[in-house]
Amino acid sequence: METTKNYFFSDMYVMLGRSMRHILRSMDTIITVTIMPIMFMLLFVYVFGGAIQTGTDNYVNYLLPGILLISIASGVSYTAYRLFLDMQRGILERFNSMPIARSAVLWGHVLTSLVSNFISVIVIILVALIMGFRSPAGVLSWLAVAGILTLFTLALTWIAVIAGLSAKTVDGATAFSYPIIFLPFISSAFVPTKSMPGPVRIFAENQPVTSIVGSIRALLSNQTVGNEIWLALAWCTGIMLLAYILAKRAYKKRL
Repeated sequence: METTKNYFFSDMYVMLGRSMRHILRSMDTIITVTIMPIMFMLLFVYVFGGAIQTGTDNYVNYLLPGILLISIASGVSYTAYRLFLDMQRGILERFNSMPIARSAVLWGHVLTSLVSNFISVIVIILVALIMGFRSPAGVLSWLAVAGILTLFTLALTWIAVIAGLSAKTVDGATAFSYPIIFLPFISSAFVPTKSMPGPVRIFAENQPVTSIVGSIRALLSNQTVGNEIWLALAWCTGIMLLAYILAKRAYKKRL
């Protein structure tokens, strides 16, 4: 046991390399995850943008944070899919019989999710720049945005791990992402919440996506973030820790 603890990081690096090779051999996963948010961005900017009143002349600036969250929510579903396949093929049991740290297998999938979603986010930002996105934010603000997106990705990825370990079918492993993808549409991601009817507005203003989107939007606009960023961090950290604990329990139960 002491040996596996000592070699945890090297084991995790090997698991990360294994998962990344699968990604690189099947780039359609990253392409699929990236194209859908880009299509949403094109649709809302060039078709609906003129009819939506957000108080800003550059709608792509307003829209981008929500599009990034949708991209991440779409991307983490592949973590559940790959983990489910590993489980069905008996690969997890095979790794468990080897002298490696057990948690390294899960962390390999989680870190792969971070890397692949980072690539998708970069591509979407580049497309947004072509569409007219501009940000006066400095380096520290961009680092803060990266930190929030990283926490958000980790939170959703650990939820994906639970789905991948608990599902009975492939469709069941990926179905968890549908409600998460839908959440940005009932938030301030596309339109200000003040334009929504009462019950919808109450839900939109008190769900995680609104505070996360608002924080990222303020950082990219070089505006004062206020207490909203602490609420966003609390949501991301709380969900991540809870999902991590449940994922570890699900993993031990499966093995």
